[in-house]
Amino acid sequence: MSFLDWLGLTAPREREPEAEVVHRISQQLDSMDPAEARHLALFAFLLARVALSDQVTDPAEIAEMERLVATHGGLSTSQAAMVIEVARATQKLLGPTHNFVATREFRDSATAEQKIGMLHCLFAVAAADGTITGDEEEEIRTISRGLLLEDRDYLAVRGEYRDKRSVMQGRPAT
Repeated sequence: MSFLDWLGLTAPREREPEAEVVHRISQQLDSMDPAEARHLALFAFLLARVALSDQVTDPAEIAEMERLVATHGGLSTSQAAMVIEVARATQKLLGPTHNFVATREFRDSATAEQKIGMLHCLFAVAAADGTITGDEEEEIRTISRGLLLEDRDYLAVRGEYRDKRSVMQGRPAT
């Protein structure tokens, strides 16, 4: 922020940064319904949030995000790759300051079924490299709370990934 911005002496920006990001992705998906494109952009942003939460994005996580976006949005492989690349770059640049807004917007536009589906997708991305780290798990928990999901929903989905959780690896199954 410049000194003039801080003083309020410059013209306001047309869009907030997270809106610009979602808009950039949405423009690339102009053949889609605008509301669907926006939903997909938020979906990709949240996937990238989990993938980057442990500061390491494995190629398997990127491939899983691309697969999920292609499937979820009915996109080609190249379109899905572009969406994920923009979402990852945006998450690196603006994530910490815009995670809450993106989660809230996804929550407000998603059905209960879509929210549970999102939780499954977040765990799938975190597990893609073979291990769900503590940082990834905590980020998913934070998103789950932001989506206003019940603890039982979170625990049920997490239970499906028991063998991938770093805190459980090496322990015998019960």
